[in-house]
Amino acid sequence: MKNQNVTSNLDWISILIYGLLVILGWMNIYSSSLPIEAASFDMAEIYGRQLIFIILTIPLIIIILSIDAKIYEKFAFVFYIIGILLLVGLFVFGKTVKGQTNWYGIGSFGFQPSEFVKTATSLLLAKYLSDALVFLKYTKHQLIAFGIIGLPILLILLQPDAGSAMIFLSLVLVLNREELPEWYLWTGFFAVILFFCSLFIEPEYILITILVLMLLHFIKAKRINRNPLAYLMVFIMATAFVLSVDFVYDNVLEPHQKDRINVLFDEGVDLKKEGYNLNQSMIAIGSGGWIGKGFLEGTQTKGGFVPEQHTDYIFTTVGEEWGFVGSTVVILLFVALLLRLLYLAEHQKTKFSRVYGYCVVSILFTHFFVNIAMLIKLFPTIGVPLPFFSYGGSSLFAFTILLFVFLKLDANKVNEW
Repeated sequence: MKNQNVTSNLDWISILIYGLLVILGWMNIYSSSLPIEAASFDMAEIYGRQLIFIILTIPLIIIILSIDAKIYEKFAFVFYIIGILLLVGLFVFGKTVKGQTNWYGIGSFGFQPSEFVKTATSLLLAKYLSDALVFLKYTKHQLIAFGIIGLPILLILLQPDAGSAMIFLSLVLVLNREELPEWYLWTGFFAVILFFCSLFIEPEYILITILVLMLLHFIKAKRINRNPLAYLMVFIMATAFVLSVDFVYDNVLEPHQKDRINVLFDEGVDLKKEGYNLNQSMIAIGSGGWIGKGFLEGTQTKGGFVPEQHTDYIFTTVGEEWGFVGSTVVILLFVALLLRLLYLAEHQKTKFSRVYGYCVVSILFTHFFVNIAMLIKLFPTIGVPLPFFSYGGSSLFAFTILLFVFLKLDANKVNEW
């Protein structure tokens, strides 16, 4: 039987939402980067360069959709190795910006390989997990899966770029969906909670609380013969973790990382220094009210009070100029895209396509959630761009590749048995 034309089977709902997000993103970049005294449209300005990037995504999308879908699975390992080599190459040829060596300088433009390695890692993880002989209930297979995710994390942390490294951790959600034992996820969740609690609560109070909760759980579960030694080991590890937090905070975290945690919890924060960015972003978002001040009318935006507003802080422009209503519309568009992609992933015919779809959803969701949460003081401030909104060719191209590779795989399912 002749293969059907996959282009005619593309999910146009996802493409429409993608297009809307890119257009709305550019409008906010235009507003946040337009000089007050500008007399005409200038392609040399930030908004002009972003427009060039957007135009270049058109041939990029055509290329992605023109490639045989099987290529993405067949050469997943090759893509991954290329990505790892690009990360390693940063330590020799990389450009250091604000203490981070995570860019290649190409004339007046920059190239950030960590953005593209997310797609390569997702492809290899999908290829590995789709192997009929791989089962995540086995420790060996778990270690290999963690290794695929962990290698780029290690290289990115050495740059150092904790924000980008954190995004890769979202792929653990995919492993959990593919039957990784749930205690991994719960352990990570409680470790994060314990870390922050240990910064502001005396260790003895935390350990007493843990001990009481464990005793209650042991008594409740005694009838199914729980091993008391297992409870003892967990308590010992929790104790060691809690008592080590102060050492890690004082001797491992960089000063700027400590500042971001202190800002989140209002611990000795100077609003003119380390707390300035977050304070200004919250002022900008809050000043928009219900319907905003209007396009190009944001006083915080036009006054340049929010540093680098066209990048990680782009959502503050949405909040100020479009208000609560406009912000809600943008958030609903992201939610609609994520739900649509999750629906498509659940209806794939091959495990490779399904797992890759989960990877796409996990990465986009983490970027979306963390970026907005950090602007409203629900998450420490880290350098995570808002997909399709934040300025930058690397992030726009990388998110476009990540998304359209999946849409190609989805369109090709009409040819899968």
